[in-house]
Amino acid sequence: MSSTEAFSTTRADDKPLTGRVAVVTGATSGIGAATAQSLVAAGAAVAVVGRRAERLDELAVLLDDDGVVPVAADVSDPDALTGVAEVVRAKLGRVDLVVANAGQMLGAPWEDADVAEWDRMIDVNVRGLLRTGRVFADDLLAAAAEGLPADLVHVGSVGGHLTFPNYGVYAATKAAVAHLTRNLRAELGPRGVRVKAVEPGLVATELGDDMAHDTGREMLAGLHAQIAALEPGDIADAIAYAVAAPPRVNIAELIVVPTAQG
Repeated sequence: MSSTEAFSTTRADDKPLTGRVAVVTGATSGIGAATAQSLVAAGAAVAVVGRRAERLDELAVLLDDDGVVPVAADVSDPDALTGVAEVVRAKLGRVDLVVANAGQMLGAPWEDADVAEWDRMIDVNVRGLLRTGRVFADDLLAAAAEGLPADLVHVGSVGGHLTFPNYGVYAATKAAVAHLTRNLRAELGPRGVRVKAVEPGLVATELGDDMAHDTGREMLAGLHAQIAALEPGDIADAIAYAVAAPPRVNIAELIVVPTAQG
């Protein structure tokens, strides 16, 4: 069998993630919830993590799978993340797939922004993402050492590469995610862990609904009026595709945008 045929056979498997244990943060809605659905459909056991326990419970009921474990936690709380890792290992076993998706997008003019919103974005988008990967680092490295697939997926944004007035701090956090991913790929890739960034453009989610400043809200509403946004499932499918590749393949950076966004 040629290498091309082997790759095609692997990707055609109806349940390519069978036997894998995943954690998805920010799973109460949007991309996180859709990603959990895609991973379960592909055969993975999945711990869904988010701040709203009732949303997680509803998602678990919807997925109707014994391998789905809801864990309520705020990724900006280091102690909470340590607790998440303990719960997941106890209920599902060693984790070999982490999707660090939790994020905050709070836009406002630089001079008028509530600095507490800056802190929240840094705490969730950067510190929370860092700590999410860190608490499962030993699991990922152990899986990779056995020659098994091991994935750390960072959900970033095209905002990490482009300029968006009134969203400078958000964009800066996503630029940090992009460069962190590249550096961790250089550090962990040689040890078998695939570190990848999936960077969406405009997606129809709750992201940004809680921003305080009218200017940020108006700009986001304007983008949605101009562009037909992606659905969360579009990003979820991209993530599921990337992590189902053979262990030798890392789809390292995946930008997924609405066609009209260019």
